[in-house]
Amino acid sequence: MANVPSDLKYTKDHEWVRVKGNTAVVGITDHAQKQLGDVVYVELPKVGDSFEASEPFGSIESVKAVSEAYLPVTGKVTKVNESLADSPEQINDDPYGDGWLIELELSNSKQLDGLLSASEYEDYVKEEASE
Repeated sequence: MANVPSDLKYTKDHEWVRVKGNTAVVGITDHAQKQLGDVVYVELPKVGDSFEASEPFGSIESVKAVSEAYLPVTGKVTKVNESLADSPEQINDDPYGDGWLIELELSNSKQLDGLLSASEYEDYVKEEASE
């Protein structure tokens, strides 16, 4: 099984959220980066952009495909990972650390309750793989 840190929340679109107070950091899961293969380009929003939960906020291009990244929660972008412009492979190397995508100010922290725990996400990935 892919690496699934227990302190994060997950989506069925394979994004993760790390919450500290009213701030959420968002990235894609280890499982997602493995499915994509080598990441070669990342398109991210601008600081100040606002998005609704489930709305696409950027794209990740790999040698295999281009995939959209979806926002797990509603919020306003406060920071983007600028280093991905020069080193998009950080998503492959460290999806839960240096490979984070954006940071945002949460608009509705109750939305976090609808996300998956680490064990629920692991079960979802296993179920998806068996289909």
